Amino acid sequence: MQKVLVTGGTGYIGSHTVVELLNSGYDVDIVDNLSNSKIEVINAIEKITNKRPNFHKLDLLDKTSLDSLIDNNHYVFVLHFAGLKAVGESVEKPLLYYRTNLDSTINIIEAMLVYGVNNFVFSSSATVYGQQESPECIESMQTGSGITNPYGRTKYMIEEMLKDVHIAHPDFSATLLRYFNPIGNHPSGLIGEDPNGIPNNIMPVIMRVATGKIKELSIYGNDYDTPDGTCRRDYIHVVDLAKGHLAAMQHAKPGISVYNLGTGKPTSVLELLAAFETAAGRKMPHIFAPRRSGDVAEMWANPNLANQELNWHTDLTIADAMRDTLKFLESQR
Repeated sequence: MQKVLVTGGTGYIGSHTVVELLNSGYDVDIVDNLSNSKIEVINAIEKITNKRPNFHKLDLLDKTSLDSLIDNNHYVFVLHFAGLKAVGESVEKPLLYYRTNLDSTINIIEAMLVYGVNNFVFSSSATVYGQQESPECIESMQTGSGITNPYGRTKYMIEEMLKDVHIAHPDFSATLLRYFNPIGNHPSGLIGEDPNGIPNNIMPVIMRVATGKIKELSIYGNDYDTPDGTCRRDYIHVVDLAKGHLAAMQHAKPGISVYNLGTGKPTSVLELLAAFETAAGRKMPHIFAPRRSGDVAEMWANPNLANQELNWHTDLTIADAMRDTLKFLESQR
């Protein structure tokens, strides 16, 4: 049984990936400092899979403890989800983001190289594409130019750092998975997107509007050059996204591999809201607010490379994501 270390494994995407790993027969260790997640997720994962991942409460900036963990285990893969990810906060606190996201990744890679762990899967982001002339993003596009926030720049810097590590260590394998917009929750309703504090992504806001915790959804801009005036994005069900990590592991090879994980189909903010309203059977209060700085009108993935090389495809729809979101909300009552 191969042993896998998952950083940030109690978080939204990490926890769903842990479920897929356990169901596929991997032995999983989770490292998380619980800064934006809850320890109860471990019990939920066990309920779903009938297997309990090993949990280590550890901050990746604690190099001594991290080194000891990797030294004392025989990991075959490290999947790196941990990091700060709020775009707005990154603009307000850039040094916090550079320190946390860059130093934690450096600590992990250094430990992997010392203790002979050669397979790394990185939770990257479509933000590395910046502002392109075409809204359809392809892996061969230039990255790094036009990134509008420190969060996105940390993802770009880590990608570049991993390329340099491979040059120095040819046996090192790093797969860079560029996510688009994850939504939805596990169909069991037991785990889902439930950030601590004020949510930054659209679905947790809609969920809190639905439960009355937030008065209304603010839609930033309704005058874009799109069919309904609101931004269009590539929303991917988190379970499909989690399965993309298994596919990446199964096709890992020495070198740097880069894949978009998205559906290839854009959905507007108003269309996303309407899908939730259809699933919930009621309207959600919303207002239109001024555009946010840095938002582009349209952006979606070209997922053909992952389709072809990883034999990975999305199976779940926006409607599935809304169904599973409602299940998660019901389980929280």
